[in-house]
This record gives sequence, structure tokens and C-alpha cells, in this order.
Amino acid sequence: MKIFVCIKQVPDPNTTVSKLDPATKRLVRTGVSLVLDPGDESTISAAIKLRDTLGNSEVVAVSMGPEKAQEGMRRALAMGADRAILVTDPALAGSDAISTARVLAAVLKKESADLIFCSTESTDGYTGMVPGGIAEFLNLPQLTFAREIKVESSKAVIKRVTPTGYKTVEAALPALVTIASGSFEAIYPTMKGIMGAKKKSFSQLKLADLAIDAAQVGEAGARERVLTIGSAEARAAGQIVKDDGNAAQHIADFLQKQKLI
Repeated sequence: MKIFVCIKQVPDPNTTVSKLDPATKRLVRTGVSLVLDPGDESTISAAIKLRDTLGNSEVVAVSMGPEKAQEGMRRALAMGADRAILVTDPALAGSDAISTARVLAAVLKKESADLIFCSTESTDGYTGMVPGGIAEFLNLPQLTFAREIKVESSKAVIKRVTPTGYKTVEAALPALVTIASGSFEAIYPTMKGIMGAKKKSFSQLKLADLAIDAAQVGEAGARERVLTIGSAEARAAGQIVKDDGNAAQHIADFLQKQKLI
């Protein structure tokens, strides 16, 4: 079985304060620390776990981005993915979620993917639109917010997270599955995995390889438009009460002052 995982390299959420360029209204990615999206690490781990359970299967990481995105792809390979495919082309700059979905769908169609894994959303864009767009372009069923997944009788069966608990749903393969955040513990690359990643297949594609017109992607093909950007409103600082033995009274006095009791 060919299991594909759509991944993305993003500004490190642990060390970088994301900024938007006021001129282009795009996320600033130059001069910042970039990492494989932490959510995607969990999703890759889910795919590897399923591959190992099924046997006779491969996990392929696929991404769209600049040349620098190779670093995130190498990490996916070090974690245990079998091969990687990166679509990189100058014409892709400024692509929106729909354009991204179009490009990734073209790769997945070319590769005849049996099962596609995506994170629910990325930690830089937070649109959550790409997985659904891929499924639409490929005319595939989509199963969302999976906490557990298995394959039975040519069907993907998942335990889906809901607001009130869980439910079991299934779809015939090929299908696309989004993984609920934090559902699978991320695999930490070992030294053996890091060294082995250098020997694994890593291919790069251009738009021409996918028969995609440059006018359909990038800024030229974007359907989304960021109209304005602004700073978040400042919030009043909170008050810290240290317990000197009278903390309960301090809190009660505060609540009474606010006319809450």
C-alpha cells in the first residue's frame, strides 16, 4: 500500500514570533528558524505505525515549498518515511490553500496514492482548507479528526474525535484522512535514522512535471485575498496573588470589588 503524508515546513512555533509582511501580506519566512510542522510529525508517525502494521507498504512524504523545505523533508525521512517528493517552483510563491491543494493533488494522482494522511491544519496558516481541497480535486472520500486508524477489507476505518466523544467511521480506499492533533506520539529520529535518510529517495518536481499552468497557482492563481492586517488589541495584565495565608480573602475582596459576588 502506498501511504502518502502531506507535510509542511513552518516557522518554529517554539522560538519564532510569526510576522506578516505589510507590503505582501504574507508570512515572513526569511531570517527565521524553520522546522517540520509539529503536527505533521504526529501525522508521519501515524502513517509509519500503520505501514508497520500492514506490511508490504511504503510511506511517502510530499510537500510544496521553496528549496529550503528540503530540511523538513529530510527530517521526515529520518523519522522513518521511505521516500520524499518536494514540488518547488518560483511560480508557486504566493499560492493560497486552493493552489496548494491543486499541486499536492497532482502529485498524489501521478503517484496513484492508496491512502493520504494530512494534519488537520498547519501551525502557520491555520486555514484547515488544504486536506478538503485535495480530496475534492481527486474526488476522494475524506475522513477527519482521526485518533486511531486501521485498514480492513480495502477500507480505511477511523476512530473520529467529536465534541462529545468518539465515533467509528469508514470509507473505501483510496481515501484521505486527517489526523487529530496530538493523537500519535511523534517519532524522534535516531542517529541511524538520520544517517539512513541520506540514502533514501528524494525527488524534486517542477510545475511542468505535473502539467500545471503557472497561471493556476502562485499569486496569479490565488483566490484568497488578504485585505488588511493589524496588531492584536492589547489586553490588561493579570493580577498575581501570592498566598501569604490570606490568599482566599484577597480573591474574595477582588471579586467583591468587581461586583461578581
